[in-house]
Amino acid sequence: MATLSDGPVKLLVNLAAFQAGWFACVLGGSRVGLLVAALILTLHLAWLARPGEWRWLAGFAALGLVVDGGLTLAGGFTFAEGTPLLGGMPTWLWLLWPLFATLIHHSLAWLWHYPWLAALGGATSGPLSYYAGARLAGVELAPWLLPAEAMAWALICLALSRHLGKTAALARRVR
Repeated sequence: MATLSDGPVKLLVNLAAFQAGWFACVLGGSRVGLLVAALILTLHLAWLARPGEWRWLAGFAALGLVVDGGLTLAGGFTFAEGTPLLGGMPTWLWLLWPLFATLIHHSLAWLWHYPWLAALGGATSGPLSYYAGARLAGVELAPWLLPAEAMAWALICLALSRHLGKTAALARRVR
């Protein structure tokens, strides 16, 4: 019987936790999203994260402020009246960034060995996630936003692949 310490089970729990956090943020808004994301991030850091992985979560939180905050300020998103904003965007949208970072060294670790697949995955799944989230949360997207997100996520995933794919290859050579 599989336990939480088994590799595949950890990966599935990691993926399920991210998906639960995504739905909590998109459907529950900033308050629910903050509670659920805080729980997921805390449990991730306590049970699954590698040493120093908190830096990746913090880095992606900052990256989210820059990327989605900038796109929000440029008019890419139109949020409902009364939406509490963080850097021009609602907290729930920003929380998706550190939640994504929980996948980098776990459920998505295999992807970083394939740079062009990573870029293609970012270019397609990033905008699809924004489109689905906008539909569920009642957010209007500017016509240019999804192509901009496709480019941003393709570059982010390509950079992750270049950095983490090389790191893994170096580790294999040292062994």
